[in-house]
Amino acid sequence: MFYTIRETLIAFKRAPLLTGLSAAMVGLALFVVGLFGLATYNVRLYLETLEERVEVVAYLRDDATTADIAIMEAALTMLPEVLGVDFVTKAEALERAYRDLPEFNEILTDLQVNPLPASLDIQLRPGSRNPITAERVAQQAALHAIVEEVQYGEEWVEKLFTLRRMGAVTTTVLGTAFAVVAALIIGTAVRIAIFARREEIKIMQLVGARDSFIHRPFLLEGAITGALGGALAVALTYTTFWSVFNYLFTISWIPWEWAGIGVSSGIVFGVIASGYAVRKHLREV
Repeated sequence: MFYTIRETLIAFKRAPLLTGLSAAMVGLALFVVGLFGLATYNVRLYLETLEERVEVVAYLRDDATTADIAIMEAALTMLPEVLGVDFVTKAEALERAYRDLPEFNEILTDLQVNPLPASLDIQLRPGSRNPITAERVAQQAALHAIVEEVQYGEEWVEKLFTLRRMGAVTTTVLGTAFAVVAALIIGTAVRIAIFARREEIKIMQLVGARDSFIHRPFLLEGAITGALGGALAVALTYTTFWSVFNYLFTISWIPWEWAGIGVSSGIVFGVIASGYAVRKHLREV
């Protein structure tokens, strides 16, 4: 172990520019992954915000009694998919229209009678805010005689979950592609380091050094290079986040656990790519 650490430090001291370039190449590769992760995380937060607005609205007949409404509200609350039920009176519905639809204020003001119906707003539990569950709850609400119409924005909900599915597929495909590119860049950087020390490796082989003995310093180099590149990628990603947040628009920073995973991934990629590059070189010499 002492030899491995010593040889690694000597290699860094002997070629600091090469080490810096290798770490920079790794950092830039992982920086692309970091930008993708930042964008993916914020898109996911936005979709989750939209998902929270998925609810079922049951519009009530004007002759619905307080007792009928209470019975329906209690029945809907008992459904396992339902988080809560809010009763909105005709007056509250008109007040919402004034607040949310200012362009119709003149029309609504001129009306002698409030045309908006009372309703029950049915909130769904997290994990149940999907087209299938929303439709099932809407069907349950429509069974009550006091209900005139039930809406849950079927087309809007379908589009929302189509976007979520597309986002999941895109994240998987592009994330894997970027990871592969990062691994290839790390491998290339290590091969450059190996090429610079090819004479040293030949001498070690001539004196009978085992392949595992030759491997270790390069594996440690790959791990350190990957760690430095990962740290650089996190710094660049945070700088980009800070710039966008302060000068363009509000976004959220990724969880710090993701940043830790990024640095750890750099180390893992560095070790794997180094091991592959060294084995390939040893087979060629």
